[in-house]
Amino acid sequence: MHPNRPPNRRDFQLGLGAALLAHAWPAAHAQTPRPAACPPLLAHRFPRLQDEAPQDLCQYAGQVLLVVNTASYCGFTRQYEGLEALHAKYAARGLVVMGFPSNDFGQQEPGDAKQIAELCFNTYGVKFPMFAKTVVKGAGRNAFYEQLAKATGAVPRWNFHKYLVARDGQTVRSFASEVEPGSAPLIQAIEAALKTG
Repeated sequence: MHPNRPPNRRDFQLGLGAALLAHAWPAAHAQTPRPAACPPLLAHRFPRLQDEAPQDLCQYAGQVLLVVNTASYCGFTRQYEGLEALHAKYAARGLVVMGFPSNDFGQQEPGDAKQIAELCFNTYGVKFPMFAKTVVKGAGRNAFYEQLAKATGAVPRWNFHKYLVARDGQTVRSFASEVEPGSAPLIQAIEAALKTG
């Protein structure tokens, strides 16, 4: 508004618009959803299997995770099919299957990243996240598996051990290698976890 003339209708409309904008702006931003806070369990980074690009596990905060140590030459390797079926069925509802290849049991994952990826993606059609080969048992195990073992009191005793992490990133259940991906106990636990939160 010009200081040497009386206010007119246009000045009033501009002032009202500015006032409304000033009040509306914070309200609009208050409704913007914030990303889920990253629980300490997921505060880790691992290279992706196919290209070693670093992946922050915090990106999966608020989702249900099925964490599996995998191997290419194991009697349980066929479980890749069942794990991929779980991924296809439940991913839209918030389940993330995560594969961590490991050579810790019976030397059944001797290959390099290219060989492991070939089996996972081309032979079994895996579409869920796979990470670079890692250690999941003993003193040298990675920090993520250290925390999973501490949370459950259970350590992997063979390939394809499964940890089911709830949406809160704190509640963790353990399932032995023999528990098939399509088994009733695991399916029931997954569905219960998906309904929570």
